[in-house]
Amino acid sequence: MKFITVEVDTVRSINLHTYNSLQFFYKSASGEPLGCTLPAIWGKLATSSSFHQRTEMIQEFNRSNKWGKRGISRVPVTQEVNVRPTPGKVSNLRDGSIVVEVGRVDMGQGLWTKVKQVAAYGLGLIKRDGTEELLEKVRVIQSNTLSLIQGGITGGSTTSESSCEAVRLCCSILVERLTALKEKLIEQTGTLEWETLILQMKSSLQLNQSSSRKLDPLQLHFRVRFLEYYLWYPFCFTIFISHAMHAYQTSVNLSACTLFIPEPASMHYLNYGAAVSEIVLIDFIFTNGEDVALQVEIEGSYVQGIGFFMFEEYPTNSDGLVTANGTWSYKVPTLDTIPKQFNVEILNSRRHQKRLLSSKASGEPQLILAVSVPCATRAAIVEARRQLGSWNGVVESNSTAFQLEVPAIMPVVKEWCGLDSVEKFLQWTMGTK
Repeated sequence: MKFITVEVDTVRSINLHTYNSLQFFYKSASGEPLGCTLPAIWGKLATSSSFHQRTEMIQEFNRSNKWGKRGISRVPVTQEVNVRPTPGKVSNLRDGSIVVEVGRVDMGQGLWTKVKQVAAYGLGLIKRDGTEELLEKVRVIQSNTLSLIQGGITGGSTTSESSCEAVRLCCSILVERLTALKEKLIEQTGTLEWETLILQMKSSLQLNQSSSRKLDPLQLHFRVRFLEYYLWYPFCFTIFISHAMHAYQTSVNLSACTLFIPEPASMHYLNYGAAVSEIVLIDFIFTNGEDVALQVEIEGSYVQGIGFFMFEEYPTNSDGLVTANGTWSYKVPTLDTIPKQFNVEILNSRRHQKRLLSSKASGEPQLILAVSVPCATRAAIVEARRQLGSWNGVVESNSTAFQLEVPAIMPVVKEWCGLDSVEKFLQWTMGTK
């Protein structure tokens, strides 16, 4: 069996996707040439993480230490995602509070936080610098299949993106409805308070509803008789009609519901990212638009990926049934799984005008990038096996001839490093004397 001696990072750099290769593999999802940011991310990450300098430092460390080995790995990712139609609903209540509903589920990915921010941003356009003021007034409630009948599934990393766009569309409708009265209110009072604006709309709406309610024939008869009787109050009657007409003209529906349907050009697109892992140090660059994808979700997805690749072993019995029934035997990421130093950079690419704030999906692509952790672990194992091979007289190329399965749990890592390394070292020491 023969193995190439080229460094794995060199192989990845040679085979990095170009726009031409993306067109071949992903066709229409490849987008515009300027949107292919993977080569730029790859080079930028090498610079920002000092990848090549750290690689040399790690090599020097491994040469100088017999019992401690380090590894480093740089990994790119290109993932195609699909945006699905998503409903949303935004309602303004009488007290000025804002209620938002989306057809998807918040399962820890921060969906409701993002939706809340977008609602405040969208309605804040009615007033300069109004986003921060409105943020405290927004609350998200869980929808059901009656309030939003086209909820769909939660998954595919595009739930937040599509839900936020649905909410933004609702806010645009409401802002358009509120703009006319806003200008009139400013002319009358010189100021604009959100509660006053909403209360004015509510009052106008209630007056309009009371003046335009349909009457049955008997009610209509008595109403006509009543007006005939009081016709000698023409001034009061005129005032009533005037207010009724004004209410009809200014009344606004303070609830908006939309179904966001992505355009064909933006329904499929590619996500790019890259990560460098050095066991205790993580450097991360991911492409995105404005800060819709929260950094905390990126970090959380990455840590979840570390759990998948390094801890979460699912033992089975002879029948193929999983025997782990709790965290005693099934290890999930915990607080000490988070890297001591975790550098995350979001590359702001504003070229995606067809998507919400030029944003891209966050979630699964970052989880996949956590594969850099077992790759860095494998690099450290290779150094340990080379050290062991020097004591055994084994050919160096054999030190890389092993398959590190996932999850790379600690007992497996120790076994590949050599459980008898101390004995081999002592035998080698005695033999050289």
